[in-house]
Amino acid sequence: MLRMLENPQSAQVRAYFFLSVTTLCWGANTVFAKLAVGEVSPMMLIMWRWLGVVLIVLPITAPQIKQEWPTLKLHLGYLAAMGALGFTAFNALFYIAAHSTTALNMGILQGTIPVFVMLSAYVAFRTKVSVLQLIGVSITLIGVVLVALEGNLLRLQEFAFNQGDLMIITACLLYSIYAVWLRKKPEVSALVWFAMLGTAAFLATLPMAALEWYVGASQWPSPTGWLLIAGITLLPSLLAQVLFIKGVELIGPGRSGVFVNLVPILASIAAVLFLNEVFRWFHGAALGLVLSGIWIAERWAPEDNR
Repeated sequence: MLRMLENPQSAQVRAYFFLSVTTLCWGANTVFAKLAVGEVSPMMLIMWRWLGVVLIVLPITAPQIKQEWPTLKLHLGYLAAMGALGFTAFNALFYIAAHSTTALNMGILQGTIPVFVMLSAYVAFRTKVSVLQLIGVSITLIGVVLVALEGNLLRLQEFAFNQGDLMIITACLLYSIYAVWLRKKPEVSALVWFAMLGTAAFLATLPMAALEWYVGASQWPSPTGWLLIAGITLLPSLLAQVLFIKGVELIGPGRSGVFVNLVPILASIAAVLFLNEVFRWFHGAALGLVLSGIWIAERWAPEDNR
């Protein structure tokens, strides 16, 4: 009832705030991922991050989970699939691919998420997409490519698909499917739903971590690795995912997905602040393009998608 009475403009402002914080956390995750190389193996990192989420969220949400269990138990299969798809599979492909592809390729390919979100929403629910909305997404993609190329078009010559590239594309597709199907989330609180998704993600990670250990690729976290795991647990794993769920609830998956294009820009800013990298002209130009594209896509989204 409260959701029905909520002012649409107020809901939109809240969604923009939630999604902006989400992309900031995901941008920070890029820095965390770079720092984690050599400090902890990919599946070990993913296993501990979701265990950390479970240990934080489950005690807090236990009374609510008990209260909402009659609804949750009707959706256990969907819940398990969503946790494994959006959390475990995406992260596993992303961190493993980082070892076999370039940052240039990853920067460009992550920009495909909003495109996949729109396509997935259309295929699954026949969600309308306006021409101007597509133009807005295209503008944001130009900003993403500008960052990936570091303002130098000649770097396109370096771009070539490899196994890591295909893994990133697959990860982006899987996450877009997850984002689209969030609209089918049952009427339970966002924190309870996230606690269940985090539990599903942790359980899905266990066999993958076991396989990593079996093939001799597992690396126990170093002291720095533990600090990075803590940061990843609190920001991109916990805060960002809860806020993304709320954002999708408020304005839908297609419009929420456009904000993903902010991640490469914010990751660049985080790199300047925490890795002492130099802020260049193309970072500012790309930020303008991304923000403009988001505004266009939001301003002219089909009315029934708002």
